[in-house]
Formats: sequence, structure tokens, C-alpha cells
Amino acid sequence: MEEKQRDPLAWEEISTEHIVTDQWIDFRKSAYRFPNGRVFKPFYTFSRRDYAVIVASDTEGRFLCVRQFRQGIRRVTTEFPAGGIERKDRKEPGPHGRGTAEEALAAARRELREETGYESEEWRLLLAVPSQATVADDTAWLFEAKDCRRVAGQSLDETEYLRVKTYTAAEIEAMIASGRFEQAVHITAWLLARRREESGGE
Repeated sequence: MEEKQRDPLAWEEISTEHIVTDQWIDFRKSAYRFPNGRVFKPFYTFSRRDYAVIVASDTEGRFLCVRQFRQGIRRVTTEFPAGGIERKDRKEPGPHGRGTAEEALAAARRELREETGYESEEWRLLLAVPSQATVADDTAWLFEAKDCRRVAGQSLDETEYLRVKTYTAAEIEAMIASGRFEQAVHITAWLLARRREESGGE
């Protein structure tokens, strides 16, 4: 079998220290050798669980969003339902640990129901993409769910304090334009869903 040729722009990781490793995160400090042979450190990166983001609309065409506090920016945000993927192989965060589309869809269904009380039978995978390629190796699985119907109340984790609110497409566009829809990956999911809609679902 022919050996895969190394990209001349690739860095070589020559040492790694695991600073924090638990069920939530693997936070690392690494040294790399650049293509010109120079070694530089430290570079800080982390692994965490892959996660799903759902652009969900109800039977009236309104979009389901959640409002909750985000500690990174220290304020309440409006965003789409989303949550971590629990993998069938029980592996916790770690490099090269990408799950499957089936696991991601199962997580998306679970998170939509738990966070909003809604379910859908019409799902589409929009994209699976690294969410923060500079500092992390997790994958964001972006889904669209249509004709969602409320079937139950919320079933939130002990750290979740969120409220569900529905918006029209125009209202979401206005929030994005004014900087009031503050999750970059969620905006990516929205733009992909709208592009699908405008192209007739292709």
C-alpha cells in the first residue's frame, strides 16, 4: 500500500502535557516543530465531546430557540437547541475520537426533546464540521428538523436553566445582523438551512 505523503505545511507534534483530563475535557500544552525545523511552544488545545446543533421549526414555520446563560461571554444568549453527543463506544473526550452520524442524530433528537419538549420526524444533516480548528478537535454536527410538534415538557440537566422561545425567520435574521444571536456555529447552521430552503431543499 502506498504511504500517504506528508503535507509540507503540516507541523510535527513533538511533546504534549495533559494539564486537565476528566470526563468533560482533555486540556493540553504541546510543542510543535514547524516546516522550517524551528520548534515552538506552548500551544494550548483541548478535546471535548462532539455536539449537535438543531435548526428546528414547528408546524407553523416558526423556529425553536433557547435562551440561556453562557459563561464564556458571561451573558444570556439566544441560540438553537444543542447538546453533547454521548458515544456508543463510551469513549470520553480525546483526539481522533469522531463519532458517527447515527450517534449524532440520536443526540440531536434527545437534545431537542429535552430542551424544548418537541419532536420531529423530518431530519436532515446539514454538515459535520470542526467547530474551533485552531484550539480544539471536536466536531459540530449541524441538523435541520422540520414540522416539530410539542409532545412533552422540558427535561433539563441539573446545570441547565433555559427558556424556549419561537421566532420567525425574519426575526432571526435581524438578531444575527444586530449581533444578538451570538453562537458562530449556530449561525453557520442557520445559513446552511436557509440555503437549502432557497434552493428547494436540494
